Amino acid sequence: MDWKSIKFDWNHARAFFVTAEEGSLSAAARALQTTQSTLSRQVSALEQEIGVTLFERVGRGLVITPSGLELIEYVKEMSEAANKFSLAASGRSNQVEGSVCISATEAFAVFLLPPLLKKLREQEPGISIELVASDASSDLRRREADIAIRHYQPNHSDLIARKLQNGKAFLYASPDYLHSIGHPKTCSELEKADFIGFANNDPYVKGMSEIGLSLNSKNFPYTTANHMAHWALVKEGAGIGVMFEYIGEREPKVCKVSDQISPFIAETWVVTHRELRTNLRIRLVYDFLMEELTNIFKPT
Repeated sequence: MDWKSIKFDWNHARAFFVTAEEGSLSAAARALQTTQSTLSRQVSALEQEIGVTLFERVGRGLVITPSGLELIEYVKEMSEAANKFSLAASGRSNQVEGSVCISATEAFAVFLLPPLLKKLREQEPGISIELVASDASSDLRRREADIAIRHYQPNHSDLIARKLQNGKAFLYASPDYLHSIGHPKTCSELEKADFIGFANNDPYVKGMSEIGLSLNSKNFPYTTANHMAHWALVKEGAGIGVMFEYIGEREPKVCKVSDQISPFIAETWVVTHRELRTNLRIRLVYDFLMEELTNIFKPT
């Protein structure tokens, strides 16, 4: 865009538009809460800036010229855009429209968010959702997502994060698989079982160790970088895997391995960029997700 070609002041253009809309300088001055002399100077300044006569002085009144009539539509569009900008900036826009990008782990994106997002769209049909399902973290500071659901607390000052109630994840397996290995109950009895691992398996093995399970590479005949593939293998009876309690207890093909095995405790944070938190559309989606997920993770 050639910014140098714009040779007029918006305040002067606004004075012209309001004077034309109101029909007189006195009425326009009342509408803009300024003086008639100020408006007259602004209109004259615009005429000099663009080299066009906008009004003819007839007695003590003004009559818009043919050139003024041609230009008024452009200034009207500018005025409407400025009004929308002002409303959006102050958070008072009544219409909430546009896209919001949400990044979440695969398990959240597949099992938790779909009914929530459907409910959101029923309430706010002007909002469209882009859902990024990935266990890799989206960089909100680079605007890879507007809102992220993460299992760790961000440490950047330009991000806003609110923590949900800690979630619990348990070990699950199919009843047939548990039957085939004698329904183990204790950690020591599970140390010869098959587990479904992850591509980056070290944190998982470390987590197992923290709850009393001592495992090695022989315990992991399957590994995958995809949590949905991990869960599918569990449901097929290939071995033991891990899932959030809220999801695992609703899956009829699996059951909890043992009530004697401690759960994994997982933090969950809903995160957005500090600047985007002032955006009405994103703030609405963020607050909606916080309310709905808080209800899901509410202690029973």
